[in-house]
Amino acid sequence: MKHADLFKKFPIAMKPTRAAGPLLATLLFSLTPLLSQAHGDGDHDDEPKTKKPVAAAAAPSDKPSRQPDGSVHLPTATQTQLGIRSEVAELKSLPRSVSLNGRVLMDPNAGGKVQALFAGRIEAGPRGLPALGQTVRKGETLAWVRASLSPSEKASLSATLAELRSQEALAQNKLARLQQLEGSVPQREIEAARLELDGLRQRLKAQAQAPQGGEPLLAPVSGVIAARHVVAGQVVDAKEALFEIVDPARLIVEADAFDAALAGQVGGAHALFGSGDSASSLPLRFVGAGLSLREGALPLQFRTSAQPSQNATPLALGQTLKVLVQTRQKLDGIAVPQAAVVKSPSNLDMVWVQSGPQRFEPRPVRWAPLDGARVSVQEGLKAGERVVVQGASLLRQVR
Repeated sequence: MKHADLFKKFPIAMKPTRAAGPLLATLLFSLTPLLSQAHGDGDHDDEPKTKKPVAAAAAPSDKPSRQPDGSVHLPTATQTQLGIRSEVAELKSLPRSVSLNGRVLMDPNAGGKVQALFAGRIEAGPRGLPALGQTVRKGETLAWVRASLSPSEKASLSATLAELRSQEALAQNKLARLQQLEGSVPQREIEAARLELDGLRQRLKAQAQAPQGGEPLLAPVSGVIAARHVVAGQVVDAKEALFEIVDPARLIVEADAFDAALAGQVGGAHALFGSGDSASSLPLRFVGAGLSLREGALPLQFRTSAQPSQNATPLALGQTLKVLVQTRQKLDGIAVPQAAVVKSPSNLDMVWVQSGPQRFEPRPVRWAPLDGARVSVQEGLKAGERVVVQGASLLRQVR
């Protein structure tokens, strides 16, 4: 800033004199550094307003990444968050398993059907018609079947009743005459006439009640209602199946084996049902095999030996499923959970092997089913390696 500008900013009221000249020069000389520090040497309105650059945040160097060789680098903290678990592979002698097609059937000793003995109309029982899934007890009345007659049957019944009434009247008159001659006729004739009259009255009563008679439909076993084919007021025929009752804890699983020699090699079995995360297995107990082929296959029968878990889909009559039969033949393999085997980008089966604390490598494998929950890896995995048994599908998603 120039001295002339200082005079404008700091005007002096009194007129300068020669004596004030040196004093004014000294004052301006002392104020100039202060004014320069406060306002600068140039015009601030013309200076561009610039900001100091801010240092960028450093990018994290340790993060999940896919390596050029296909392996995955996964930090320990990320492994904990994703729930990655691994275990040491052990080579063992495992049974050879065979997968068969099966279906769920009723156990003849723990289930039954309710059928009508004659044609009639359905009426509800004491608790109403049972609902599907309702628990019933053996001997409980499920419904009634009331007889229903056709016009010709009603006409025949009317004729029979009329004939019985006439016979009753004749027998009654005969008994009255014999009682009047009591003493002159043998007593046995009077008793015979009385018995004849009583028999006719009973026949007449039975015939008169026949149209209103009914049959109670009783539960043959204790269990739950699996099927119901009637409603109130429905007219059914004789031998028609009306209800099916089963015990959910006792069912039969029948599988078709096209190798007859398999019947003598069964060591254990599991029923597989569901899919995806809801897939589950149920242990089975071998009952026996048939001695005749059915459509070219030998039927093998198993019993359910345990209840499915609460989260699993329960078995139902007629349901088709896979039956995994374990034979007595042994093969060397490494047992791993079925979730450990995933698909590679080229749609090949593989497992993840932990080769270092933070390094995972893919390994193509050849495997065979074992018991539904586990598989037997026969090629591609060595004993002593750490194979990922939990979270293998998450490793495949790392890019």
